[in-house]
Amino acid sequence: MKKIIILAAAISGSVVFAQEQKPDTTKTKSIEGITITKQVFKKQSDRFVYDVAASPVAKGNTTFDLLKQTPLLSSTDDKTLKIAGKNNALIYINGRKTNMDAESLVQLLKSTPAENIQKIEVITVPGSEYQVESSDGIINIVMKKKMSDGLSGNMRMSNMQNKYNGSSASLSLNYRKDKLGISGNIFAGENIQAQSYVLRNGTNLISNESVGDINDPNKNLGGYLNIDYQLTDKSNLALTWNSWANKSNDSTIDLLNTLTSYNASGSLLSTEKNKSENREDAHYYNNSVNLNYELKTDSLGSKLNVNVAYLNYRRSQFSDNRTLVRGKSSDTYSQLRQKITQDIPQIINNFSGTVDYIKKFKNDFTASIGGNYNKTKTDNDTKNYTYFYNTDGNQTGIKQDFNHFIYDENIYGVYLTLEKKFSDKLSGKVGARYEITKSLGTTDNAQSTENQQFQKIDRNYNNFLPYLSFNYAINDKNNISYAFSSRMRRPSFWELNPVKNILTQDNYTQNNPFVKASSTYTQELTYMLKSSYFLILNHSYYKDIITQVPLQRQIIRDNVAYRQLAYIRTNFGDKQEMSAMLGMQKTFFKQYLTMNFNIGVQHNINNGTLNTDPTTGEVFDTYINKTKSTSMVIQTNNTIRLDKKKTWFLGVNYFYVDKQQMELGMLKNLMSLDLSIKKNWNDWTFSLNVNDILKTNIVEIEDTQSSGNYNYIRNDQYRRGMTFSMTYNFGNQKVKKVRDIEGASDAIKSRTR
Repeated sequence: MKKIIILAAAISGSVVFAQEQKPDTTKTKSIEGITITKQVFKKQSDRFVYDVAASPVAKGNTTFDLLKQTPLLSSTDDKTLKIAGKNNALIYINGRKTNMDAESLVQLLKSTPAENIQKIEVITVPGSEYQVESSDGIINIVMKKKMSDGLSGNMRMSNMQNKYNGSSASLSLNYRKDKLGISGNIFAGENIQAQSYVLRNGTNLISNESVGDINDPNKNLGGYLNIDYQLTDKSNLALTWNSWANKSNDSTIDLLNTLTSYNASGSLLSTEKNKSENREDAHYYNNSVNLNYELKTDSLGSKLNVNVAYLNYRRSQFSDNRTLVRGKSSDTYSQLRQKITQDIPQIINNFSGTVDYIKKFKNDFTASIGGNYNKTKTDNDTKNYTYFYNTDGNQTGIKQDFNHFIYDENIYGVYLTLEKKFSDKLSGKVGARYEITKSLGTTDNAQSTENQQFQKIDRNYNNFLPYLSFNYAINDKNNISYAFSSRMRRPSFWELNPVKNILTQDNYTQNNPFVKASSTYTQELTYMLKSSYFLILNHSYYKDIITQVPLQRQIIRDNVAYRQLAYIRTNFGDKQEMSAMLGMQKTFFKQYLTMNFNIGVQHNINNGTLNTDPTTGEVFDTYINKTKSTSMVIQTNNTIRLDKKKTWFLGVNYFYVDKQQMELGMLKNLMSLDLSIKKNWNDWTFSLNVNDILKTNIVEIEDTQSSGNYNYIRNDQYRRGMTFSMTYNFGNQKVKKVRDIEGASDAIKSRTR
C-alpha cells in the first residue's frame, strides 16, 4: 500500500552505512573473486576505481551482481545500489547518466553481462559538472572499448518466495552494424509487497495501538529503446525512449485499533476498539524521450554534448478507507462509523535541455562548462469525500474537500569545473554550480479566510554550490585525498501536493506545498593503503531537512478523548553526521576467497522542533528531536570458489547496524545474514539466494518526549525469502552500443516518485 509505505520511506534516510532503506526483500548475491594481477581497487583523483577487466571468472555474472560486490557498494533489496555514507547512488555508464527510470535501469544492469565491463568507478563526492542532489554519490560503469558488429542478447527469469510468490522475466537485445547501434530491453513481473505494522502512540493516560497487515499487489511492464547513429567520425545522433507501467489493484490495509484510557493512578478506565479497512487501486505510467547530439572537437578528447528531453508521468490513485465498529447484535466489526473516499490523480509534464562542453589541453588540464534548463508542470486534482455515521450505523452527513493544486517549476543552472594533474602524484579539481529555481503553486479550493495562503505559493531561490578536491599519491602504497561539496535537495513533486492520506480514523500523513529545498555540505578525507585497505572520514551537515515529523494532540469526538497522530511532511531543523569507516577488499587462498569487509562508527546530531502543521495551521504538542547518538556498522560480502573450473560459487554476506537516532525517533539495531549458491554452465547461470535467514531485518523505531508523549513503530517487510534465477546469454557477446547517453530529464525523473 503506497500510503503507509511512505512511513517506511521516512526510515530510509538514516541508515547510512548498511543501506537497508528500501522496503523490499533483502537480496545480496555474491560473485566470483577478482584476479589480483594488478591494482584492482585504487584511489584516483576524485573517485575509487575497481578494475575488473582482468577477472577470469566474470562469465555468468550480470553487471548488477558485480556492482553488489564492489567495495563501498551494497544492495539489500536487489533493486537499489547504495554507496556507504550516501543516501542514494546514481548510475552512470561511460561517464553519462542513464536516461531511464529506476525499474528499467535495474533490468538493464541485470541483463548486461559482466564480461563487458572494464572498470567500476565509485564517486563519493561528485564534482560540479554532475547534476546530483543532497548527499548522492555516483557509480560510473566503464565498458570495454572493444566492439564488433552483430547481435547479442540476454534472457533472465526469476522467482521469489517470501510471504508471497513473485516472478519476473526480461529480454535484452543489442545490435551493431557499422555506424548504427540499436539496443532495447523489455521487462515484465508481478509480486505482492507484504508488510505488517504495529503502531503505538499516546501518553501515560491515553494510548492508541494499530496492528495489522498490508498487501500491495504489483504488475510491472517496461522497457527502453535506444537508436544511436554515427553521423561522421566526430559526431553522433541518438534517440532514446523509455517506458514503464505499474498497476496495483486491490491493495489492502487492515488494522485493528485499540484506544485505552487510564486514570492518574494508572488503573484501567476503558478500552475501545475499531477496525480500519483501506482498499486502493493505483496505476502509474512513465514515458520519456531524449534526443542527443555529440560532437568531438579535437583529437585530445574535447567534445560538445547537447540533450533535449520530454517526460510524461501519469498516476491515478483511488482509495476507500472505512472505520468499522462492532454491531449492536454482533461481535464482528461490521458497522460503519466513518468512510473516506479519495481520488488522488497526478500528471507531470517536463521539458529539459542540457549543454556541456569539455575542453582538454595538452598539459593535463581540463575545463568543463555547461548549463541546464528544466520546466516542469504538475497537475493534482484531489477529491475527498468524508461520510459520517451515528452509533446506529446510519449516515448523518457528508463533507466534500476538493483541491486542484497546480505546481509550476523552472530551474536554470550553469557550472564550471577546472581539473589539473600537476604531477604523477598530485591532482586537483575545483568548480562551482549556480542554480536558479522559480516555482509557483496555485489552488482553487482556498475559499475560506484561513486557507487564503494556499491560493498562491511562490518559491524563488538561488544557490551557489562550490566544490573542491585533491588527490595525493604519497608513494606506490599510500594515497590520501580530500573533497568538499555543497548540494541541495529539492522536494519530490508528490511531497508538495497538499494531500492528506488516511491510515486510520486518527492516523494520517500530510504532504506540504510549503516544503523548501534543503542544503547539504559534505567533507570527506580518504586514506588508502596497498590498494586493499582504506579509511574514510566523513562529515555532513544538513540544513532544513525534508522529512516526516510525528505530531500528536488530543481531540474530542463524541465526548470521548482520542490521541490523533499525524505524520507531517516538512522541513525539520538541521542534522550533522560524522563517520569513520575502515574497509578492506582482498583475495585469499589463491583466489578461492574474495572478501569485502567494512566496519565503521557514525555519530548523529539532530536539532529539530515542530508543533504546527504548516499546511493547516493546526497546533499539536511540541515535538523535539535534539538527540545525539553513536552507532557501529559492520558489513562483509564473501565469495568462495568451490571448484577449480570456476563454475560453483558460494556467497556469505552479513551486515549489522547498531541503534541510531533519526527524525522519527531511535531506530533499533538491524542485521541480516544472506547465503547464495551459483552455478555457471556454458551460457547459462543458475542462482539461488536465501535472504535474512535469521529474520532480524525488521524495523523498530521508538521515541519518548519529555512531555510524556511516546511513539512506536514496528515494520516487518518480510525480507526473509528465497530467489531462484536463470540467465541465458546468446549471440556475439562482444557487441557494444555505440554510446551510452545521459538524458536531459534525469534530474527531474528522480523526483516523480
